[in-house]
Amino acid sequence: MHLLRHPIRPALLAVAILLGLAVQYGRAQAAETKTAVLAGGCFWCVEADFEKVRGVKSVVSGFTGGTVANPTYKQVTRGGTGHYEAVEIKYDPDQVSYAQLLSLFMRSVDPTDAGGQFCDRGESYRTAIFVSNGGEKQAAQAAVASARRELGQRIVTPVLNAAAFYPADEYHQDYYKKGDLVLTRRGPKSKAEAYKFYRTACGRDARIRDLWGSDAAFIN
Repeated sequence: MHLLRHPIRPALLAVAILLGLAVQYGRAQAAETKTAVLAGGCFWCVEADFEKVRGVKSVVSGFTGGTVANPTYKQVTRGGTGHYEAVEIKYDPDQVSYAQLLSLFMRSVDPTDAGGQFCDRGESYRTAIFVSNGGEKQAAQAAVASARRELGQRIVTPVLNAAAFYPADEYHQDYYKKGDLVLTRRGPKSKAEAYKFYRTACGRDARIRDLWGSDAAFIN
């Protein structure tokens, strides 16, 4: 006796089972991805750094922490919005932990500078760690305490509650590896070339090397 009015053929049943398993696997993979939101000065640089990390799936440049919805780059850098330049990092916690990301972050910024980062000054260029739950808050506080012990200096990087994150426009995404031309003080350059010049001229890597020595992250 058949319970189904039209019994499913074995081949079709096998396909249905495989499709179901694929959907479940895709959902499991999506569930494993977590998010970290960090502000470390120029988001071009933070994005470029963290896209090198094994286990990081994507990094998006944007703004967070302020009071203006959908702010523009000019609004944020002009000041008054309360927003930080920040990045939203999607990562696989089976390959890299939140604590490891924070360790890399602290060693890739100057957490003793309350006025901005390197040559970029103003509220939008300050450092911050944005947390979404108690576990992240505990890990962030531990990272700040570790930096304080290692540097022997006051750490001004705050641990803040996560807020709405607004992606910057496409012009700023993956800026460090784009080939389209922009006009610089040294003439037309690809964005990738302009980025390299900016990062060196701004003194980011030099300051990180001076501050963190052999523990500096992302510096060759």
